[in-house]
Amino acid sequence: MMYFWIILLVVLFWAVFSFNGLVSLRNRAKEAWADIEVQLKRRYDLIPNLVNTVKGYATHESSAFENVTKARSAAMGAGNITDKGVAENQLAGALKSVFAIAEAYPELKANQNFLALQSELSDTENKIQSARRFYNANVRDLNTKAEVFPSNIIAKIFNFSKMDFFDLGDNDAAQNPVEVKF
Repeated sequence: MMYFWIILLVVLFWAVFSFNGLVSLRNRAKEAWADIEVQLKRRYDLIPNLVNTVKGYATHESSAFENVTKARSAAMGAGNITDKGVAENQLAGALKSVFAIAEAYPELKANQNFLALQSELSDTENKIQSARRFYNANVRDLNTKAEVFPSNIIAKIFNFSKMDFFDLGDNDAAQNPVEVKF
């Protein structure tokens, strides 16, 4: 009878530690996603200033500016992580077109406001990449623990579901980050 209680106690401790580990991993993944959102918001806030600065020099390139504005709105309104990845790819492509336009205007490339925005955007892009790697690592750990035996038993009992990676896909915009240096 004593062995029964010892086994029951061991199983109970294992269940508690497994549950707490899953909760901890889920919370770290949510925190990492919040970090990504902070950096994306920072990028979204920089884009109108960048577009307005470039627009002052290249007024006849309105379709490129409209594309950036539409892509920014789509990215800001994306509901889930998968949609956010697709929208971010489109935004990165649209931003590349704005920087391509800026290449044709030497006086724009020398503008202090443009240079400051360029530096801020470059810093933000680096922070987004770093936050995305951190988020995906946490999601990987959570998903692994939720799938491997025996912790998958606790995950199923308490409805711990897998989380999606923040994947930017295999297209050119995802593989080559927005180039903001001249």
